[in-house]
Amino acid sequence: MELMRSAGWPGNVLARWHTLARPMIEDLFDQARQTTRVTRQDTLASDVNLRVPGLVIVGHPDSGRVGEEVALPKLGSASTVEISRLAPAFAQPGQEVFRPLDDAYLSRSPILLSPGPETGSVELDRMGSPMTVLAGDQDIERRRIFTPAEVARGVVLVLSGRVTLLLHLVDPVPISVPHFGLVGESSATVRLRQEIRSAAKLDIPVLLRGETGTGKELVAKALHDAGPRCRGPYLAVSLAALPASLAASELFGVTRGAYTGADRNKQGYFQSAQGGTLFLDEIGEAPIEVQVLLLRALEAGEVQPVGSVEPEPIDVRVIAATDLALDAAIVEGRFRAPLLHRLAGFEIHLPPLRQRRDDVARLLFHFLRQESEVPAAAASGSSEANQAWPTAALIASLVDYDWPGNGRQLRNVARRLAIARQEGMSAHALSQLVDQLLTDAPRPQLPSQQGVASVPEGGASSQGALRRPFEVSEAELLAALEAHRWQLKPTARALRVSRSTLYRLIEGAPGIRKASDLESPEILQALEQSSGNTNSAALELRVSPQGLKRRMKALGLT
Repeated sequence: MELMRSAGWPGNVLARWHTLARPMIEDLFDQARQTTRVTRQDTLASDVNLRVPGLVIVGHPDSGRVGEEVALPKLGSASTVEISRLAPAFAQPGQEVFRPLDDAYLSRSPILLSPGPETGSVELDRMGSPMTVLAGDQDIERRRIFTPAEVARGVVLVLSGRVTLLLHLVDPVPISVPHFGLVGESSATVRLRQEIRSAAKLDIPVLLRGETGTGKELVAKALHDAGPRCRGPYLAVSLAALPASLAASELFGVTRGAYTGADRNKQGYFQSAQGGTLFLDEIGEAPIEVQVLLLRALEAGEVQPVGSVEPEPIDVRVIAATDLALDAAIVEGRFRAPLLHRLAGFEIHLPPLRQRRDDVARLLFHFLRQESEVPAAAASGSSEANQAWPTAALIASLVDYDWPGNGRQLRNVARRLAIARQEGMSAHALSQLVDQLLTDAPRPQLPSQQGVASVPEGGASSQGALRRPFEVSEAELLAALEAHRWQLKPTARALRVSRSTLYRLIEGAPGIRKASDLESPEILQALEQSSGNTNSAALELRVSPQGLKRRMKALGLT
């Protein structure tokens, strides 16, 4: 348009071209975007096929060893790999300092890994080694075959209660790419950095998609810092917290006298981000009225402050983010397709933490250091070596967990661990604390073998999109709780809400009793009538068994 205008095309011709030709061009761009999406998925699938089995140290008495890894391409052929105190040699990604596990409590007599009977499977054989081997909750007495699906997901191995390893698929050759402030060295994280590097230099809108807690704001800031607008301002706004009635003034500004109380000109987010980047978080939660305003601003390259008759040109790069399925929202009429096409000049999909399981320990220790609880490196063979913290079993449970809240949830768990550790909580009590934190959190269904399908936080995607809190009445909530015997997980699934939404619904329902309202005499009476069975007592008290157990613990009832 600008080129034709500068070439002297008449205004009526430009208007006619805009009306007729522009939809055709947008359709071509949309087809190109769809082709790009398909190509990208094919590329990811081929990346999976190119990876080989490998081991990553996720727990070690010397916390500095966490994150070291070794690729084991031999497991793709007929060869075997020994694991012992002396082999194999591990190194941090991108470094050439190779070291064995070198823990005095591990035996020099190795256990063996070899190709399993099915392509992609791995067989573990203890071969009489005195080292104990735990895989999940199972103590491997002699041998165990891990299926291709198990290896793709990641198998957590604990050796002699000391060293925790993750057997999974790794890139055979490390890829060097800037970190952009992101913690992690998994294949998925490296690919994410590659996409950031590609998108940063393109001065076009970027749409970030990913589950809650995957670090979308970190990626948005990285795109700004690595891009041509890095010297300009960077502003972030959550559209979910922006009421439709205030959207125009907050986004586009206000002129003096526009309404009562507007005694001066006020810049909006677009004007304040002039020459820089505006990050629109939770774009999927934007009301339709706000979507219309955004689309007009992005298409015209100008904004009109409230009360002004003259539009103002804008020079802002927009980065948007969402954890919602926008394609489904378009079908349901909750999101405008033209706005999606305008925002998705470049799409980046952030991987969930369960698809980069080898980053869990790296992130855990990063968060612990931020909380000033830095685990000391225990020298092998020293008197304090057995006191290494976090323990191998604790790390194993964290790495094997699926993290529905992703990095944000892991940060919260690390903070609770650091606080409890500083208060002198024992290792056993810390383990119980972690079990409680992970049990109380919603656990999604495991992804498919292709690593594509996933279930939103706490619900069943097979039943459709998750419902919003206002769509569930108190009567429906009460009926669902009674039908599912006050068990929260099946209740959330039946109502098609996330577990966190179910908690909020219960808290906000005056007609539904909470476990925190119970007192000792009533609980003891219910337990006596139920012969000490807490599940039966919870049903009698009309509260969840989990909530009753927490209340009993708070009251000192055992």
